[in-house]
Amino acid sequence: QPLPLPEGLDEAAPVLACGAEMKNSFCLLQDGQATLSQYIGDLKQASAWDDYCRQLERYLRLWRFRPRLIAIDAHPQYLTSQLGRERAARDGLRLEVVQHHHAHIAACLADNQRPLQAPPVIGIALDGLGLGDDGSLWGGELLIADYRGYHRAAQLRPVPLPGGAQAMREPWRNLWAQLHVHGLMPADPARAGLPVFDDLAGRPLHSLEAMLRANVNSPLSSSCGRLFDAVAALLGIRSDRISYEGQAAIELEQAIGDTDLEKAMPYPPALRQAGDRLLLDPEPMWQALLDGLRRRTPVSELAAGFHAGLALGLVEACCRLRQRQPLDCVALSGGVMQNARLLAFLESRLRAAGFEVLTHQQLPANDGGLSLGQAVIAAARSLNPSEEEQTSCVSAFPDRSAPSPIPKD
Repeated sequence: QPLPLPEGLDEAAPVLACGAEMKNSFCLLQDGQATLSQYIGDLKQASAWDDYCRQLERYLRLWRFRPRLIAIDAHPQYLTSQLGRERAARDGLRLEVVQHHHAHIAACLADNQRPLQAPPVIGIALDGLGLGDDGSLWGGELLIADYRGYHRAAQLRPVPLPGGAQAMREPWRNLWAQLHVHGLMPADPARAGLPVFDDLAGRPLHSLEAMLRANVNSPLSSSCGRLFDAVAALLGIRSDRISYEGQAAIELEQAIGDTDLEKAMPYPPALRQAGDRLLLDPEPMWQALLDGLRRRTPVSELAAGFHAGLALGLVEACCRLRQRQPLDCVALSGGVMQNARLLAFLESRLRAAGFEVLTHQQLPANDGGLSLGQAVIAAARSLNPSEEEQTSCVSAFPDRSAPSPIPKD
């Protein structure tokens, strides 16, 4: 079912938005409406990629769709990004490269019919990862954003991913990285007196330390998804290896059980100023969780305290940003927002702080709805192109390569 476009975008030229790599859908935007494909899935699987290519050609034919703009994710290794670049070059079309988390927030805005000329919002985008402007991997972001642009106003403290993509499959790697970066890893884990350190003592920690020292296969990431993985490993919920994407985070949410987040002892991150943005530093959270383990606090209470603390830290960051400029609306997006307990508590506390809160209505908060965000950003920019964009059909966003391979998961 086509979605009507927000006020102000109905005159935009036709846009093909290619979507993300995982949980993929693509989007056709024309004549004041957006048509998303069915859910296609993880394009790293050959069968899914073949299906994507077939469905794309089918949609273009059925809708007699001839795009004038193509929108892609900024990650240069995504198959969808490569396909979009090739099509734009072949057909002489303008290419819009869209940052991953900006697309998440724009999708939420469009899902709520927020007009093109509405003031910017604070967009909280929490997910596994997306390539950031600086070449690092983002995933715990507060953006001041509208359809045309954004400013990265706050973020989770970045931590290395030891082993790159392997760290997304083995939660213990994220736990070790968090404890190592925050100076909480004991010199002799086997003598630290906690089961979690006994587990880490049997891991190849010397190899991970060597990776970090040499800056090899250990890209920095502000990912909220990896923070959830690390906490799940700390609490003994899921440490060794996940068998499906998001498993550790899902099980961490389930571990809350009947505990009421409103009554939980929260373990919030610290808010620090880092240059031109706020940094949500989880160091005090880790201290509190370790103290709780030593006191043998029930896992349900520790899991609840983590969720409540993260939400309260995000609310405090929003309040700080509102003190700097009049921002009264917050948009929530990204795969972490599929955590029902976190979302409900965060939304409740934001409203109590006086914010209007936008959440997804018809589209998923994860990458399944990302293509709509890509499409409306490209459409908005085409209606008010910058001087540079008027002289070129291809966005000036550069390809970036990192010293370590860029994980795509």
